[in-house]
Amino acid sequence: MERGEMDPAITVEGLTRRFGSLTAVDAVSFTVDRGELFALLGPNGAGKTTIINMLITLLSPSSGTARVAGFDVVREKDAVRRHIGIVFQEPALDKDLTGKENLDFHGMMYGIPRAERARRIAGVLELVELTEKADVLVQNYSGGMKRRLEIARGLIHHPSVLFLDEPTLGLDAQTRRRIWEYIRRMNREEGVTIILTTHYMEEADYLSGRVAIIDRGKIVAMGTPHGLKDILGGDVVTLELDGDAGAFLTLLVGIPWVKGAKEHDGEVSVTVEMGERRVPDLVALALGQGITVRSVLLRKPSLEDVFLHYTGRTIREREVTANESRKELITRRMLR
Repeated sequence: MERGEMDPAITVEGLTRRFGSLTAVDAVSFTVDRGELFALLGPNGAGKTTIINMLITLLSPSSGTARVAGFDVVREKDAVRRHIGIVFQEPALDKDLTGKENLDFHGMMYGIPRAERARRIAGVLELVELTEKADVLVQNYSGGMKRRLEIARGLIHHPSVLFLDEPTLGLDAQTRRRIWEYIRRMNREEGVTIILTTHYMEEADYLSGRVAIIDRGKIVAMGTPHGLKDILGGDVVTLELDGDAGAFLTLLVGIPWVKGAKEHDGEVSVTVEMGERRVPDLVALALGQGITVRSVLLRKPSLEDVFLHYTGRTIREREVTANESRKELITRRMLR
């Protein structure tokens, strides 16, 4: 039995990465079991890709430890690299080669014998439904086809762990759904452990067995998507108000059937059990305070609600803030 086969696929303890005065990843700890599909969910700039880059040995941790497939990411980099597959956020295909030639070159880099390469290429092309496009130049592939080919390339050397960094970024909704099916199929049929980063709530919810929500370099919550949403304790009723939303929020404090409430941009999201029965009560409370209710939305909790619960802001707002901070930093550097 190869070393580490009885251990978790990934073990991370206190992993930290600093860039000067900026702490991009702050004492992160988690494990990923073999055969698991695990997601790192958070806004752009949260530290997800930095975590991945440390796990695939492209970055060295400032402190903490990590093991992938049983091997230390600092002391045993070559062993880690032999056991992983990677689909980077940015495309990394040779557009002047055919799909088959891209896979063949990748197989040669891993020292796979010619006959075995041919067998594996046929298998992964069939898995991602690109057999008929094998001899087409990659420059003539659609965006979705390129992503599927990159996934196939990541699997050709039979990795223990496959890393997918924002695997559906920039794809349309229909193509994104197809990529999700390929990812689930790989995990189910190939038994490969998959760790993916995403800022799409629905992607993490649909794909992952467990998800770690990342914000500002820290894990703020971790568990199954269902379990995380259950933390909120019921349905979410969102009321768009024309009036003092803060006063309405204060009014909700102490009401037994209100499990939680957040005010955000003039809207109040209230978590209650049996939401359809509580909508009239909430509207009556608002009207009793002279607050006009402009609209009411009742829905089940989402991972976006979980993120809002733990951070006080939505993922989109975090991304806008992060982008503004980066622009400010660049401006300061230019003015020096």
